[in-house]
Amino acid sequence: MGRDFTSILDISRDEMDLLLDLALGMKRDGPSQVLRGQTLAMIFEKPSLRTRTSFEMAMYRLGGNALYLSAHEVRMGEREPVKDVARVLSRMVQAVAARTYDHATVTELAHYASVPVVNALSDDEHPCQALADLLTLRERFGNLAGVRLTYLGDGNNIARSLAYASVMAGVHLTVAAPAGYELPSETVERALALPGGGSVTQTHDPHEAVRNAAAVYTDVWASMGQEAEAARRAEDFAGFQLNAEVMASAPADALVMHDLPAHRGEEITDEVLESPRSVVFDQAENRMHAQQAVLASILGG
Repeated sequence: MGRDFTSILDISRDEMDLLLDLALGMKRDGPSQVLRGQTLAMIFEKPSLRTRTSFEMAMYRLGGNALYLSAHEVRMGEREPVKDVARVLSRMVQAVAARTYDHATVTELAHYASVPVVNALSDDEHPCQALADLLTLRERFGNLAGVRLTYLGDGNNIARSLAYASVMAGVHLTVAAPAGYELPSETVERALALPGGGSVTQTHDPHEAVRNAAAVYTDVWASMGQEAEAARRAEDFAGFQLNAEVMASAPADALVMHDLPAHRGEEITDEVLESPRSVVFDQAENRMHAQQAVLASILGG
Protein backbone atom coordinates (compact mmCIF):
# COMPACT_ATOMS: atom_id res chain seq x y z
CA MET A 1 0.00 0.00 0.00
CA GLY A 2 1.02 3.64 -0.27
CA ARG A 3 2.69 5.74 2.37
CA ASP A 4 -0.43 7.23 3.99
CA PHE A 5 -3.78 5.84 5.09
CA THR A 6 -5.97 8.92 5.44
CA SER A 7 -8.95 7.39 3.62
CA ILE A 8 -10.20 3.98 2.52
CA LEU A 9 -9.65 5.39 -0.97
CA ASP A 10 -5.89 5.36 -0.30
CA ILE A 11 -5.87 1.60 -0.83
CA SER A 12 -6.91 -0.53 -3.79
CA ARG A 13 -9.29 -3.47 -3.74
CA ASP A 14 -6.35 -5.89 -3.84
CA GLU A 15 -4.56 -4.04 -1.05
CA MET A 16 -7.70 -4.25 1.09
CA ASP A 17 -7.79 -8.02 0.61
CA LEU A 18 -4.11 -8.26 1.53
CA LEU A 19 -4.61 -6.14 4.66
CA LEU A 20 -7.49 -8.35 5.80
CA ASP A 21 -5.40 -11.47 5.14
CA LEU A 22 -2.53 -9.96 7.10
CA ALA A 23 -4.79 -8.93 9.99
CA LEU A 24 -6.25 -12.43 10.23
CA GLY A 25 -2.75 -13.92 10.23
CA MET A 26 -1.53 -11.53 12.90
CA LYS A 27 -4.58 -12.26 15.04
CA ARG A 28 -3.89 -15.99 14.70
CA ASP A 29 -0.12 -15.88 15.20
CA GLY A 30 0.15 -13.34 18.01
CA PRO A 31 2.86 -10.75 18.74
CA SER A 32 6.00 -10.29 16.62
CA GLN A 33 8.96 -7.93 16.42
CA VAL A 34 8.55 -6.64 12.86
CA LEU A 35 8.43 -2.98 13.97
CA ARG A 36 11.04 -3.20 16.71
CA GLY A 37 12.63 0.18 17.35
CA GLN A 38 9.90 2.13 15.51
CA THR A 39 7.59 4.67 17.15
CA LEU A 40 4.10 5.85 16.28
CA ALA A 41 3.08 9.35 17.45
CA MET A 42 -0.65 9.57 18.18
CA ILE A 43 -2.21 13.05 18.04
CA PHE A 44 -5.69 13.04 19.58
CA GLU A 45 -7.94 16.09 19.31
CA LYS A 46 -10.77 13.76 20.42
CA PRO A 47 -10.36 11.24 23.26
CA SER A 48 -11.11 7.56 22.65
CA LEU A 49 -10.91 4.28 24.55
CA ARG A 50 -10.73 1.92 21.54
CA THR A 51 -8.65 4.07 19.21
CA ARG A 52 -5.92 4.88 21.71
CA THR A 53 -5.74 1.38 23.19
CA SER A 54 -5.89 -0.40 19.83
CA PHE A 55 -3.10 1.70 18.29
CA GLU A 56 -0.89 1.43 21.38
CA MET A 57 -1.42 -2.33 21.60
CA ALA A 58 -0.92 -2.76 17.84
CA MET A 59 2.51 -1.13 18.08
CA TYR A 60 3.34 -3.08 21.25
CA ARG A 61 2.38 -6.38 19.60
CA LEU A 62 4.61 -5.50 16.63
CA GLY A 63 7.58 -4.74 18.88
CA GLY A 64 7.33 -0.95 18.47
CA ASN A 65 6.39 2.00 20.66
CA ALA A 66 3.48 4.47 20.76
CA LEU A 67 3.61 8.06 21.97
CA TYR A 68 0.29 9.69 22.97
CA LEU A 69 -0.06 13.45 22.37
CA SER A 70 -3.27 15.04 23.63
CA ALA A 71 -4.99 18.07 22.11
CA HIS A 72 -4.05 20.10 25.19
CA GLU A 73 -0.36 19.33 24.73
CA VAL A 74 -0.09 19.92 20.99
CA ARG A 75 -2.86 22.48 20.25
CA MET A 76 -2.39 22.18 16.49
CA GLY A 77 -3.36 25.34 14.65
CA GLU A 78 -3.27 27.31 17.89
CA ARG A 79 0.09 26.82 19.59
CA GLU A 80 1.77 26.09 16.27
CA PRO A 81 0.73 25.36 12.69
CA VAL A 82 -0.22 21.85 11.59
CA LYS A 83 2.60 21.87 9.05
CA ASP A 84 5.17 22.54 11.77
CA VAL A 85 3.84 19.70 13.92
CA ALA A 86 4.11 17.41 10.90
CA ARG A 87 7.71 18.35 10.19
CA VAL A 88 8.86 18.17 13.81
CA LEU A 89 7.34 14.74 14.37
CA SER A 90 8.83 13.50 11.10
CA ARG A 91 12.29 14.11 12.58
CA MET A 92 11.57 11.97 15.66
CA VAL A 93 9.09 9.18 14.90
CA GLN A 94 8.42 6.74 12.08
CA ALA A 95 4.65 7.31 11.67
CA VAL A 96 1.78 9.51 12.89
CA ALA A 97 -1.82 8.59 13.71
CA ALA A 98 -4.17 11.54 13.96
CA ARG A 99 -7.67 11.63 15.45
CA THR A 100 -9.09 15.01 14.51
CA TYR A 101 -12.26 17.00 14.05
CA ASP A 102 -11.47 18.40 10.60
CA HIS A 103 -10.37 16.00 7.85
CA ALA A 104 -8.28 18.83 6.38
CA THR A 105 -6.01 18.55 9.44
CA VAL A 106 -5.21 14.94 8.58
CA THR A 107 -4.54 15.73 4.94
CA GLU A 108 -2.32 18.70 5.89
CA LEU A 109 -0.34 16.50 8.26
CA ALA A 110 0.12 13.96 5.46
CA HIS A 111 1.16 16.66 3.00
CA TYR A 112 3.92 18.09 5.22
CA ALA A 113 5.06 14.94 7.02
CA SER A 114 7.87 12.87 5.57
CA VAL A 115 6.61 9.81 7.50
CA PRO A 116 3.34 7.89 6.99
CA VAL A 117 0.14 9.41 8.41
CA VAL A 118 -2.86 7.28 9.43
CA ASN A 119 -6.36 8.68 9.90
CA ALA A 120 -7.52 7.55 13.35
CA LEU A 121 -10.86 9.36 12.74
CA SER A 122 -11.88 12.63 11.15
CA ASP A 123 -15.21 14.24 10.35
CA ASP A 124 -15.02 12.76 6.83
CA GLU A 125 -13.88 9.20 7.41
CA HIS A 126 -12.91 6.46 9.87
CA PRO A 127 -10.97 4.06 7.61
CA CYS A 128 -9.46 1.95 10.40
CA GLN A 129 -12.93 1.27 11.79
CA ALA A 130 -14.19 0.18 8.37
CA LEU A 131 -11.29 -2.26 8.04
CA ALA A 132 -12.07 -3.71 11.47
CA ASP A 133 -15.73 -4.04 10.47
CA LEU A 134 -14.85 -5.95 7.30
CA LEU A 135 -12.46 -8.12 9.29
CA THR A 136 -15.29 -8.98 11.69
CA LEU A 137 -17.64 -9.88 8.82
CA ARG A 138 -14.97 -11.93 7.09
CA GLU A 139 -14.36 -13.95 10.26
CA ARG A 140 -18.06 -14.75 10.41
CA PHE A 141 -18.84 -15.34 6.74
CA GLY A 142 -15.49 -16.34 5.24
CA ASN A 143 -16.08 -14.54 1.97
CA LEU A 144 -17.27 -10.93 1.90
CA ALA A 145 -18.57 -10.97 -1.69
CA GLY A 146 -22.35 -10.84 -1.67
CA VAL A 147 -22.74 -10.17 2.06
CA ARG A 148 -25.64 -7.81 2.79
CA LEU A 149 -24.89 -5.18 5.42
CA THR A 150 -27.42 -2.63 6.70
CA TYR A 151 -26.31 0.57 8.38
CA LEU A 152 -29.02 2.24 10.46
CA GLY A 153 -28.32 5.88 11.31
CA ASP A 154 -26.56 9.07 10.31
CA GLY A 155 -24.70 9.24 6.99
CA ASN A 156 -21.56 10.23 8.88
CA ASN A 157 -17.85 9.40 8.70
CA ILE A 158 -18.51 5.77 9.65
CA ALA A 159 -21.12 5.37 6.92
CA ARG A 160 -18.87 7.05 4.34
CA SER A 161 -15.91 4.75 5.01
CA LEU A 162 -18.25 1.74 5.06
CA ALA A 163 -19.68 2.75 1.69
CA TYR A 164 -16.26 2.88 0.03
CA ALA A 165 -15.01 -0.28 1.77
CA SER A 166 -18.19 -2.24 1.08
CA VAL A 167 -18.14 -1.66 -2.67
CA MET A 168 -14.47 -2.65 -2.89
CA ALA A 169 -15.12 -5.79 -0.82
CA GLY A 170 -18.17 -6.86 -2.83
CA VAL A 171 -20.53 -6.14 0.09
CA HIS A 172 -24.04 -4.82 -0.60
CA LEU A 173 -24.58 -1.93 1.83
CA THR A 174 -27.99 -0.42 2.59
CA VAL A 175 -28.04 2.86 4.53
CA ALA A 176 -31.29 3.68 6.34
CA ALA A 177 -31.42 7.25 7.62
CA PRO A 178 -34.06 9.91 8.24
CA ALA A 179 -34.58 12.49 5.49
CA GLY A 180 -31.76 15.00 5.61
CA TYR A 181 -29.27 12.61 7.19
CA GLU A 182 -28.50 10.39 4.19
CA LEU A 183 -25.07 9.86 2.72
CA PRO A 184 -24.35 12.71 0.29
CA SER A 185 -25.09 11.78 -3.31
CA GLU A 186 -21.48 12.48 -4.30
CA THR A 187 -20.29 9.93 -1.72
CA VAL A 188 -22.61 7.27 -3.13
CA GLU A 189 -21.57 8.08 -6.71
CA ARG A 190 -17.90 7.91 -5.78
CA ALA A 191 -18.42 4.59 -3.99
CA LEU A 192 -20.33 3.04 -6.89
CA ALA A 193 -17.51 3.99 -9.28
CA LEU A 194 -15.04 1.83 -7.33
CA PRO A 195 -14.12 -1.69 -8.45
CA GLY A 196 -15.17 -4.66 -6.35
CA GLY A 197 -18.75 -5.47 -7.25
CA GLY A 198 -20.45 -4.19 -4.10
CA SER A 199 -23.26 -1.66 -3.96
CA VAL A 200 -24.72 1.16 -1.87
CA THR A 201 -28.44 1.90 -1.64
CA GLN A 202 -30.35 4.27 0.65
CA THR A 203 -33.80 4.20 2.20
CA HIS A 204 -35.88 5.92 4.87
CA ASP A 205 -37.49 2.65 6.02
CA PRO A 206 -35.46 0.81 8.70
CA HIS A 207 -37.65 -2.30 8.61
CA GLU A 208 -37.29 -2.69 4.86
CA ALA A 209 -33.56 -1.98 5.12
CA VAL A 210 -32.88 -4.92 7.45
CA ARG A 211 -35.15 -7.45 5.73
CA ASN A 212 -32.37 -9.40 3.98
CA ALA A 213 -29.42 -8.23 6.07
CA ALA A 214 -26.66 -10.59 7.19
CA ALA A 215 -25.60 -7.89 9.67
CA VAL A 216 -27.19 -4.70 11.00
CA TYR A 217 -24.90 -1.86 12.09
CA THR A 218 -25.67 1.32 13.98
CA ASP A 219 -23.78 4.28 15.44
CA VAL A 220 -24.52 7.16 17.80
CA TRP A 221 -26.93 9.80 16.53
CA ALA A 222 -24.78 12.71 17.77
CA SER A 223 -21.00 12.37 17.59
CA MET A 224 -18.37 14.36 19.50
CA GLY A 225 -18.71 17.97 18.41
CA GLN A 226 -22.45 17.59 17.76
CA GLU A 227 -23.62 17.74 21.38
CA ALA A 228 -25.66 20.90 20.73
CA GLU A 229 -27.66 18.97 18.13
CA ALA A 230 -28.34 15.96 20.36
CA ALA A 231 -31.94 16.82 21.32
CA ARG A 232 -32.98 17.62 17.74
CA ARG A 233 -31.25 14.53 16.40
CA ALA A 234 -33.00 12.34 18.98
CA GLU A 235 -36.33 13.57 17.62
CA ASP A 236 -35.28 13.20 13.98
CA PHE A 237 -34.01 9.64 14.50
CA ALA A 238 -37.10 8.43 16.36
CA GLY A 239 -38.02 5.13 14.71
CA PHE A 240 -34.43 4.36 13.72
CA GLN A 241 -33.40 2.77 17.01
CA LEU A 242 -31.86 -0.69 16.65
CA ASN A 243 -34.22 -2.61 18.89
CA ALA A 244 -36.00 -5.95 19.06
CA GLU A 245 -38.83 -4.69 16.87
CA VAL A 246 -36.47 -3.69 14.06
CA MET A 247 -34.40 -6.88 14.42
CA ALA A 248 -37.62 -8.90 14.13
CA SER A 249 -37.76 -7.71 10.50
CA ALA A 250 -34.24 -9.08 9.87
CA PRO A 251 -33.26 -12.72 9.31
CA ALA A 252 -33.07 -14.70 12.55
CA ASP A 253 -29.29 -15.08 12.25
CA ALA A 254 -28.48 -11.46 11.37
CA LEU A 255 -25.53 -10.07 13.33
CA VAL A 256 -25.62 -6.84 15.38
CA MET A 257 -22.77 -4.33 14.96
CA HIS A 258 -21.80 -1.04 16.63
CA ASP A 259 -18.47 0.79 16.58
CA LEU A 260 -18.86 1.98 20.22
CA PRO A 261 -19.21 3.83 22.48
CA ALA A 262 -22.93 3.03 22.48
CA HIS A 263 -25.60 5.28 23.96
CA ARG A 264 -27.70 2.41 25.24
CA GLY A 265 -31.37 3.22 25.10
CA GLU A 266 -30.86 5.73 22.28
CA GLU A 267 -29.57 4.35 18.96
CA ILE A 268 -29.50 0.77 20.30
CA THR A 269 -31.20 -1.03 23.16
CA ASP A 270 -29.31 -2.91 25.83
CA GLU A 271 -31.28 -6.03 24.91
CA VAL A 272 -30.03 -6.02 21.32
CA LEU A 273 -26.45 -5.02 22.11
CA GLU A 274 -26.15 -7.81 24.69
CA SER A 275 -27.89 -10.43 22.55
CA PRO A 276 -26.14 -13.56 21.20
CA ARG A 277 -26.33 -11.91 17.77
CA SER A 278 -23.96 -9.12 18.83
CA VAL A 279 -20.40 -9.01 17.47
CA VAL A 280 -19.80 -5.53 18.88
CA PHE A 281 -16.86 -6.53 21.05
CA ASP A 282 -15.33 -8.56 18.22
CA GLN A 283 -15.34 -5.32 16.23
CA ALA A 284 -13.61 -3.51 19.09
CA GLU A 285 -10.86 -6.15 19.35
CA ASN A 286 -10.44 -6.22 15.58
CA ARG A 287 -9.48 -2.56 15.57
CA MET A 288 -6.15 -3.69 17.05
CA HIS A 289 -5.60 -6.44 14.51
CA ALA A 290 -6.63 -4.34 11.50
CA GLN A 291 -4.31 -1.53 12.63
CA GLN A 292 -1.44 -3.96 13.11
CA ALA A 293 -1.82 -4.87 9.45
CA VAL A 294 -1.92 -1.22 8.36
CA LEU A 295 1.09 -0.20 10.47
CA ALA A 296 3.18 -3.20 9.41
CA SER A 297 2.36 -2.49 5.76
CA ILE A 298 3.13 1.22 5.72
CA LEU A 299 6.26 0.84 7.85
CA GLY A 300 7.67 -2.01 5.82
CA GLY A 301 7.20 -4.76 8.38
